[in-house]
Amino acid sequence: MIVDIKNLTHHYDIDVLHNVSLSLKKYGSIALIGKSGSGKSTLLRILSGMEKATTGSIHVNGYPVSDPVYKKKVGFVFQNHNLFPHLTLERNITLILEKTRGVEKENAKEIAQKHLRLLQLGDQMHKLPKHVSGGQAQRASIARALSLDPDVIFLDEPTASLDPILTDEVLTAVKKLRTLGKDFIFATHVISFVRNFADYVIFMQDGVIVEQGKTTILDNPQTEAFKDYMSKVH
Repeated sequence: MIVDIKNLTHHYDIDVLHNVSLSLKKYGSIALIGKSGSGKSTLLRILSGMEKATTGSIHVNGYPVSDPVYKKKVGFVFQNHNLFPHLTLERNITLILEKTRGVEKENAKEIAQKHLRLLQLGDQMHKLPKHVSGGQAQRASIARALSLDPDVIFLDEPTASLDPILTDEVLTAVKKLRTLGKDFIFATHVISFVRNFADYVIFMQDGVIVEQGKTTILDNPQTEAFKDYMSKVH
């Protein structure tokens, strides 16, 4: 995966990201960490093309993130699964395939069932989200993202609303996806997941990148901000 960011600034009522620049090559799983409000989720949405930056140049794998071609190459998993509550797990996937990719109904059904089984949800596919556990709903959200056959999957705090047992269930499922040849950029507070899943770590605070590097930086933070963060998440 190639990520190239130059002079990225983004603001709502206040500045959220401040002149962020980043150039990375050959990393398949990039973790964004930092306190709530550090800007990591905003950066994730901008990198995925879901949100337009105020200023700056942002490319992933050679594509500007605003390019419609690029947007068809990414999948996004939200903090709270974001499934349609009135549709079954299967229909949550087939509807997206039919409406956004023009996939025929029968083919969409085959794709949905394949990915739900991959995430160990074969016996849950005809249930509504409210009738499955939080971990199962989040795994269905991951299956939905996978069904679009993306090159890059974005995960925004995928276990934020889950208890420790369901968190482990979801993270175990995500780890298995590495074998599919997909790239990942994710935001999380779960440092054990970062250690086991990430190739590269970016620590953010107040809308800027404070430290970055391979996962070994987790054991040897250089700045007081990063030291303080690591002392609290452990």
